[in-house]
Amino acid sequence: MGFTLTFLEFFFRGLLYSSPILLFLALLITSLGLWIGRKEAWPVVDATYFAFITATTVGYGDFHPKHTACKYVAIIIALIGVLFTGIIVATGLYAVETAFTEIHGLKAN
Repeated sequence: MGFTLTFLEFFFRGLLYSSPILLFLALLITSLGLWIGRKEAWPVVDATYFAFITATTVGYGDFHPKHTACKYVAIIIALIGVLFTGIIVATGLYAVETAFTEIHGLKAN
């Protein structure tokens, strides 16, 4: 239980420190998605949904842009989403390594 609590402490602290970057990226994803939604005449909820499904690279395929410019912006959303996800994963890996070092006194190679 000690490892888990230490991990959570470092993970949430890392998310707090990186929150300005994560918030900026989330706002950028949302803004680009709303731009696509306006061009494609989608409701705001559907445009936001499309943006985050694209950003997480899930891509259910229920919404897809028909305009060429919107398709290019969707690619940009996907690339930003990979960066967004990568920051969260890197924070998790840092938290695991730090918790392991703190609990066991060993540094992972």
